[in-house]
Amino acid sequence: MNDEMRKRLQRTRRVTTPWSDDETRGITGNRLDALLEHWASGYDWGVHERRIGEYPWVTVRAGDTDLRLIHQRSADPGAPVVVLLHGWPDSVLRFERVLPLLTEAHVVVPALPGFPFAAPLTGPGMSVDRMAGIVADALDELGHPRYTVSGGDVGGTVAEILAAQHPDRVAALHLTNVAPQRALTADPSMFAPDAAAYLRRSAQWFRSEGGYIAEQSTRPNTLAVALGDSPAGLAAWIVEKLEAWSDGSAFTPDELLTWVSAYWVTGTIGTSFTAYAEPAALPARIETPTVLSVFARDLKPEPRSYAEAFLNVCAYVEHSAGGHFAAWEQPEAYADDVLRAVKLGV
Repeated sequence: MNDEMRKRLQRTRRVTTPWSDDETRGITGNRLDALLEHWASGYDWGVHERRIGEYPWVTVRAGDTDLRLIHQRSADPGAPVVVLLHGWPDSVLRFERVLPLLTEAHVVVPALPGFPFAAPLTGPGMSVDRMAGIVADALDELGHPRYTVSGGDVGGTVAEILAAQHPDRVAALHLTNVAPQRALTADPSMFAPDAAAYLRRSAQWFRSEGGYIAEQSTRPNTLAVALGDSPAGLAAWIVEKLEAWSDGSAFTPDELLTWVSAYWVTGTIGTSFTAYAEPAALPARIETPTVLSVFARDLKPEPRSYAEAFLNVCAYVEHSAGGHFAAWEQPEAYADDVLRAVKLGV
């Protein structure tokens, strides 16, 4: 970590609230203090930067932009192709533990535009449907005409759109959630009882936990200043989600700080909000064969009846452990479900 970064951390103005010890109100003061102290004095970004840099990165011209991606080739030239799409507030690092488990496939892990490790983002308009088009163009440039797409969160939404836009290319889908935007407009009266109950739970979740979505989608400029100028603010914003959305102790302090540092050193927290702030249209239904992995501690696990309203669910796989970052938390289970989807598309 450079000297300027350490100085910022050492000069952090500690902010207290009447709820500093209440973890239901966000990251606690003691937890944040411990992480910031380690970030300033014990954490070595250089070790992780070198490891990340050793992945087989390539930059591909995709339409009018560049897409940086990890392209892990199988020893078998005829192996199937798997595309892994990350979400927010993470990056390609979500899939580090899955990559060694997918050597029987050619694996493509794009750094989605606006996110850490991506090519610089220029201009507005980088919606999730535009991201889907860029990923499709990049895969075409790489010589991959057909592939299985896996993702969750923002990446899952990109995957759904990619499958709808290019049904001839996307052989199968593997998702960990249905695009969350669908629940905002769905009419509970049109669904089976368990799906209607899910929509009520989802609405409650948005009211109690979705404040970050409202801010990132409506006032991204304001929030970007606060988080982009303050490493303490950035850590508080991201670590709260990483810890609250995962199942148990999924991250060591160094792992948490690596995921946060990825945003800090690339200066991408503001541009990562494009997935929330730019409007996009979701397809009404997708007929691509789909494996839906449901991890017990994810934010809003959907019942099968709800997912089947939008997706061609060929396998609905429930896991008793794992949360929102399942590829990191439960890599073996995640990889097994990806390969299950690959078989659907053969």
